[in-house]
Amino acid sequence: MKRRTEPRRLSRRAFTLAALAAAGLAGTAAPALAQAWPSARPITLINPFPAGGGTDAFARPLAAQLDQQLNQRVLIENRGGAGGTLGATQAAKAAPDGYTFFVGAAHHTIAPAIYPSLGYDLQKDFVPIAVIGAPPQVVSFSPKALPEVKTLKDLIAYAKANPGKINFASAGNGTTHHLAGELFKILAGVDLVHVPYRGAGPAMQDLVAGKVHVMFDGLGSSAPQIQGGSLLGLAVAAKERNASIPDVPTAAEAGLPGYEVSTWYAVFAIRGTPPEIVKRMQDEIARALQMPQIREQWAKNGSPVPNLMGTDFEKFVDSEIKRWGKVVADAKVPKIN
Repeated sequence: MKRRTEPRRLSRRAFTLAALAAAGLAGTAAPALAQAWPSARPITLINPFPAGGGTDAFARPLAAQLDQQLNQRVLIENRGGAGGTLGATQAAKAAPDGYTFFVGAAHHTIAPAIYPSLGYDLQKDFVPIAVIGAPPQVVSFSPKALPEVKTLKDLIAYAKANPGKINFASAGNGTTHHLAGELFKILAGVDLVHVPYRGAGPAMQDLVAGKVHVMFDGLGSSAPQIQGGSLLGLAVAAKERNASIPDVPTAAEAGLPGYEVSTWYAVFAIRGTPPEIVKRMQDEIARALQMPQIREQWAKNGSPVPNLMGTDFEKFVDSEIKRWGKVVADAKVPKIN
């Protein structure tokens, strides 16, 4: 019996030792892999909007800068559709290995209140890393549509005297443009008619032509029109004036305190990404945002260089979801199926 059982005992012991050794190796493998990041392959930033939009204006220069800093290719993959929710759904399903990140936007904190069934949960499926750009909204008015309006107070006074006679354009139902208009209506106590377009481009064209009165637009696209005189900048929806249009007052200065809206863009990690990789990416983004060429490009895009990262950014996301959820409820904005 000894000859038959002894080998089994040795075998079990060897198996136990091998298992322990494997466990020890497993414990050191993850840090080793994390330390090697990102040497394995290129990094992909999923942009859930079509190429050439506002997200690209910040994501692509940042990707080019990160490419240099990390000595690894950083690629932008545009996966547009369903108001940015399709790309977000696809990103949420990506492997959390540090080689896929998500470029979210202000719209993604509005989406939970607008779309009844999302294929992702912004708070559960992603880890907020850093805001990369935050151009404020600006109240852009068409002088062709209503020449007598010169200031924000003029607009509010006219809208109160003529309920339903002022219309505002947006890039579509449920977009930041749309909800910025709904927030304006609530704070100013006015009745404006929403005119949704299929994108910001067509909306801007009709605004300049005077076919619609006003648009609560991102500064990046409105600033050139305001600078050229095609549009009037009635107010910047921010705490401070913007250097690209310094003569345009803040909403508070113009008579509407509390009206602050930013079309921000940010990088998120896939939930489950090793924390050391998340921290490394956060540090690299912080470094990239301080580069002179990035700061210059951001100024052209009408954005200050943001400094909102990590847990502070996570708290901001939570507060924005609550804020826009309340606006949607108060304004009775219809759901999008």
